[in-house]
Amino acid sequence: MDRRILIVDDEREIADLIEIYLKNEGFVTEKAHDGEQALSAYERNPHDLVILDIMMPKLDGLEVCRRLRRDQSVPILMLSAKAEDMDKIMGLMTGADDYMIKPFNPLELVARVRSLLRRSYQYAAQPDNNGGARSERELRLGPLRIDKLSHTAEADGKPLHLTSTEFGILHLLAGHPGRVFSAEDIFQQVWKEKYFDSNNTVMVHISKLRDKLEKELGDKMIVTVWGVGYKIEG
Repeated sequence: MDRRILIVDDEREIADLIEIYLKNEGFVTEKAHDGEQALSAYERNPHDLVILDIMMPKLDGLEVCRRLRRDQSVPILMLSAKAEDMDKIMGLMTGADDYMIKPFNPLELVARVRSLLRRSYQYAAQPDNNGGARSERELRLGPLRIDKLSHTAEADGKPLHLTSTEFGILHLLAGHPGRVFSAEDIFQQVWKEKYFDSNNTVMVHISKLRDKLEKELGDKMIVTVWGVGYKIEG
């Protein structure tokens, strides 16, 4: 199935360049040039991934990301000309799954898009030899219920609105309660890439996931083992 990508950037030359490279890789694309256009485009026809510039007229990328994250788990790749670590962390804390700095290599952007889509869909249950869903489709741990096929999670029966990355981290930790995973372990198993977490990406996503669990449960569940990594307790 063709993956639909929404490209949001007020610099039309950059949006056009991204579109060319993505179309060459077989993706279906749509472009928007300000935040309001982006939200309207997504509402008309939800996409499989959003590439989102931060500095835009009407609504900036951070606000667009916040609004999408109210009820959408679509992967978001954020673009910015700002290279400071705090800007990257702000983008990730707002709900972005990945962050690239302008100017960027278009081939790297395509690789990041493929990686995000792969992470987004990797938890769908695969059919068994009889054509049915695997029995391990659903994972339960204390108040948590995690459904791999629908890519959803609940806490005490209340839906957790998770990004694809947050879902991947929760599924990994909840599948091995009590086991400590280092940031490198989490990055390699969720991102499916060689570890290069120079911007504390894992820590930022863990922090967001904890906040969401605490909001519903009054308990973060995810424990930091200082100097080692993270674990979940049922």
